[in-house]
Amino acid sequence: MFSFVTLPSIISKYGIFNSSVAKVPPKNTEPHCTVYKPSSNEGLVYFYTYLKDLLSGTGFLEVTSLFYGYYTIDAAWLSVLNYNLPLAYLLATFAYLALSLIWIIKRSVNGFKHNLVHGEDQFQSYCNKVFAGWDFCITDPNAAQLKHRSLLYELQTDLEEERLKQKIADRTMKEKLRIYSLRICINIIVIAVLSGCFYSIYRATVFSQENSNDVSNTNFQANLLVQYLPSIVITLANFIAPQIFSFLITFEDYSPAFEIRLTLMRCVFVRLANIGVLLFSLWSHISDCATDECKACGYNYELYPCWESEVGQEMYKLTIFDFIIILAVTLFLDFPRKLLVTHCSCKPVQWCGLRVFGISDNVLEIIYGQTICWIGTFFSPLLPAIATIKYFIIFYIKKISLMHTCKPAARPLRASSSNFFFLVVLLIGLVLAFIPLGISIAHISSSKACGPFRSFNTSWAVIPDTVSGFPTALQQVLHGIASEAFAVPFFMVICLVMFYFIALARAHKRVVEQLREQLVMESRDKLFLIRKITEAQRHP
Repeated sequence: MFSFVTLPSIISKYGIFNSSVAKVPPKNTEPHCTVYKPSSNEGLVYFYTYLKDLLSGTGFLEVTSLFYGYYTIDAAWLSVLNYNLPLAYLLATFAYLALSLIWIIKRSVNGFKHNLVHGEDQFQSYCNKVFAGWDFCITDPNAAQLKHRSLLYELQTDLEEERLKQKIADRTMKEKLRIYSLRICINIIVIAVLSGCFYSIYRATVFSQENSNDVSNTNFQANLLVQYLPSIVITLANFIAPQIFSFLITFEDYSPAFEIRLTLMRCVFVRLANIGVLLFSLWSHISDCATDECKACGYNYELYPCWESEVGQEMYKLTIFDFIIILAVTLFLDFPRKLLVTHCSCKPVQWCGLRVFGISDNVLEIIYGQTICWIGTFFSPLLPAIATIKYFIIFYIKKISLMHTCKPAARPLRASSSNFFFLVVLLIGLVLAFIPLGISIAHISSSKACGPFRSFNTSWAVIPDTVSGFPTALQQVLHGIASEAFAVPFFMVICLVMFYFIALARAHKRVVEQLREQLVMESRDKLFLIRKITEAQRHP
């Protein structure tokens, strides 16, 4: 986004390399739709106003290259090259989403193969843990103890899963009805908790949007609290809901591995769905048109003259608030807790102990931040730079916290399966990012007062407009590729290729099973020969 959007805009606006800017006023657009007056600070401004603008993305930050509204350019002339900025903006968005998708699928496939190999034969898994599970490069006693606990926990988990399988097989009909009824009730409670979180976020977003633009509110703390209200409610939901899920899962009688995964999936759904509810709340206000003047613009131009920048500000505030919370928890909770546990011998303090460093929780925090970055980059092109700086700092904060203020989890995650699981969760986050971006690009009318797409009804309209300028032969080829006459045969060919690879995979699986049976037979033959030799030696 910086190379193909921000840099050309800056170069062309400041006339570097003999460049210039071309701005075309929107056609067939009502004049009142093109009015956009950013909330800039004029005259004598207090220091806390700049601080509020820095935290909320308003004021002086609203008119910078950080947000969508800055890129009000239709074409940039770089020397003799005509650079179509609207097309570059859209293609750069597609490019970073496509590259992320390819990278995640590539890594997920490798993890899936690893899971498939280790999950085929449970006996092979036991042998690997018993005979090849130890790392002989470990020299530190603490690391050796941690590795020992990890192997012990994995063996206990495997045995517990086998015990539960036997228990499930021996259940009577009465026990099955009891456990299924209990799970249904618990899932109803989970749905109620999720509904409460979503409704709270919706109401907080509505209240924030209706009151954040109230100029009569001159109280700095109150104004900042109103603007950050959706972020605060989302953070509280992300903290409270997983605690409830972790408590409820203990009554559902699942295996330890499935218990962890189900809890994580519920936590993932809360974190990612909260972002979706926030965007839905914003879109319901953006598309709410009650007058003919508003309907002429296609969106609520009075509250959101540049609605893309408003969405970018919400993603910016989520990123900043997430960073502030992580920093505050580490500095004001973890370190004082470490000092209390170290220097205070009171039983309640020692019972609380150090904070457990949960790998899954920290990975979910990263996936949550990455999803915000994917969604927000279209509305705030420099948001990835802020997220990079944020996680660069967080990495070292977490490292110091891990080494000095935390203790390892009593139930460590299995590295072989957790890597693949987290990549799948990351893929879910990317798919979730596709949905709001697709709606924003193809469905909601683009702002007529700002941004590179102000001359188009929607952001997607730049694609057919660009294609209409191609030579006739190339247009016919592209229209043919986009038609049903090409799509249906292409889909059939893809299905045939997919069926071929499925059949090939099944054939390979049968060969592997035959080889495994052959290995078992050979081991039995060897055992039989050893017994015969032993008997012959005893009775010569």
